Amino acid sequence: MILAPLLSDILPHPVLAAAALGGPFQASMDFLTKGGLFMIPLALTSLIGTTAILYKFLSLSRNRVIPPVLEKQIAGFPQSGVGDQVELVLKELQRGSSTLARLAAVAHRHRGKPQRDIILAVESASREEITRLHSGIGILDIVITVGPLLGLLGTASGLVTTFQGLSDAADHLAIARGIAVALNTTIFGLAIAVPCVVAHGFFTRRIEVLTARLESLLADFAHVCQKGTPHS
Repeated sequence: MILAPLLSDILPHPVLAAAALGGPFQASMDFLTKGGLFMIPLALTSLIGTTAILYKFLSLSRNRVIPPVLEKQIAGFPQSGVGDQVELVLKELQRGSSTLARLAAVAHRHRGKPQRDIILAVESASREEITRLHSGIGILDIVITVGPLLGLLGTASGLVTTFQGLSDAADHLAIARGIAVALNTTIFGLAIAVPCVVAHGFFTRRIEVLTARLESLLADFAHVCQKGTPHS
């Protein structure tokens, strides 16, 4: 207690912070080390799952699927009339920087045709876009399945090793500690799967909401393209 103020004056704050975090960090390293070789594939699985979650957060961002500005422009396209506003919308469709822009561009290319033909063309193009929206979800499915299985496999392997050392003179406390260590891989596997399950449900629901909004916007836009758009 007496040395604490002196240390705070002598040591820089980053050093003190590292020392304060040394306990939890060391405990985490011990946890991973005691888990054995199965912690290596579990760590790789965790990295893959984290990467997939970050990728989906970026790929399902509003600007990549339904940009708010383009959404308003498409929704108000029938009232936009002839002028610079229409030109801006058509240029955005040609760039195709979002899912909405690419599908609306398909509808615009079929302008003047019956609405049924326009909708069929958009539906055909939307299959590829929906596949793109779901990219990465399959990786989360694999991580959710493989993570706990690898954890159980590591635990089973640790238990086999522990029980092989049983004898009449066995140290029961040592056996209990061995079983506890063997369970580390199961804990790690479940810790990997739980956030992936939550992320999977969140992304699936978000894709459903975005898809429903796209269908509504493109149905109205197809009706406009049926009549022929300005500057067509």
